Amino acid sequence: MTAKLCQLLPQKKAILVSLCISVLLMLAKFAAYFMTHSNAILTDAAESIVNVLASGFAFYSIYLATLPKDENHPYGHGKVEFFSAFVEGVLIALAGLIIVFKSGYDLLFPKQITQLFEGATIIGATGLINLLVGFYLINTGKKHRSITLEADGKHLMTDAITSAGLVVGIVLIQLTKIYWLDSVISILLGLYIIFNGYKLTRRSVGGLMDESNVELVKDIVCILQENRHDAWIDVHNLRAQQYGADLHIDCHITLPYYLDLVKVHQEISDIDKLINGKAEHKTELFIHADPCLPECCNYCNMKECHVRSEDFNKEIAWTVDNATKNKKHFQ
Repeated sequence: MTAKLCQLLPQKKAILVSLCISVLLMLAKFAAYFMTHSNAILTDAAESIVNVLASGFAFYSIYLATLPKDENHPYGHGKVEFFSAFVEGVLIALAGLIIVFKSGYDLLFPKQITQLFEGATIIGATGLINLLVGFYLINTGKKHRSITLEADGKHLMTDAITSAGLVVGIVLIQLTKIYWLDSVISILLGLYIIFNGYKLTRRSVGGLMDESNVELVKDIVCILQENRHDAWIDVHNLRAQQYGADLHIDCHITLPYYLDLVKVHQEISDIDKLINGKAEHKTELFIHADPCLPECCNYCNMKECHVRSEDFNKEIAWTVDNATKNKKHFQ
């Protein structure tokens, strides 16, 4: 438990930095809006409210993820990170919808815009800061397998992109004096924000629904194939899920039926050590041992097998396609 808490300290530090910076940038953007009365700048300022709310909720979810496993949560509390990302995605999409409707109204009933150069300077500075913080959060999230940090980082990267587009738009308005472009730019940025909110929500729903981690499955199958033992006749029904920073894999492995319990335990322990020694992340494995059947003999490479009913023909290479199916390879 102490090791896990130490591991999660960087996540807490990263999200706290994000929260503090989000508050400061939100105040700066609203100051820019009150200077200019620009809808496009209001778009960026409104999204900053979402940044603050999302970072606050993310900080709480990371705190929950540090709690140890208990009777009610045998897999730990890491799944709250998917819920955090879901909430952030919904908030982002909601902010985008509000921006589109507000900008559409102001396109029909425009208002005077002032001090665009000063506003563009403030927005450009906040965009650069969000870009740097976003990179920091994404890198920390990938290093510590935190979907919450990755989600918050990608959100800030989105904010930085919209800020860059906003600055370009403001310069264009200043040069052309076509002020209705302000609302058009705001609507386009709002649609972009909605799209990013959808993508984030889609990923979080997949995690909440225990969607299999395809990349992790590929890594595991590759490791098993490259280091397979003769006694490992086949691997099937292999699944992998992520719960916050914790990874869980369960699978069935077919072994010779005459192995005693000690030998079966040894083979399964070898798989556990292999995965945790060669995979990029520490993983909790749940392995079910199946006894071999006569139909397995033609692809079983077990040497000096005294119960073989058919000569060995050829090894069946394990792939994501056959290892994830819930059946032995001869079926």
